[in-house]
Amino acid sequence: MERDQHELYEYARDRIKQKKSLYFHFMVLLIGSLFLFVANKWLSFYPDRTWWTWAVALWIFLFLLHTIKVFIIDSFMNKHWERAQIDKLMLQQSKKLEQLKNDFDNAKSTAE
Repeated sequence: MERDQHELYEYARDRIKQKKSLYFHFMVLLIGSLFLFVANKWLSFYPDRTWWTWAVALWIFLFLLHTIKVFIIDSFMNKHWERAQIDKLMLQQSKKLEQLKNDFDNAKSTAE
């Protein structure tokens, strides 16, 4: 497999892992929410309060953050974006080094 094909394969595999993890999180959220409801209402675990709604609301918020990370942030801040940012910074650093070298050479020639 060529390097480009291998990178595409790795990227696709990572995205599938992320989505699989998100779907698993969703299933655990559903089952966990059901369990919390049953624990509160039918098992009489603090039955005078509806604490399970707060727990599920917090869990849904965390799930939404996970969803945003997978479908929004990671879709455009991927390896291609990282590589472009690294190349950009390396170019800036090489320009600065070249400028410093030129300044040093100019200062050295005027001192002589």
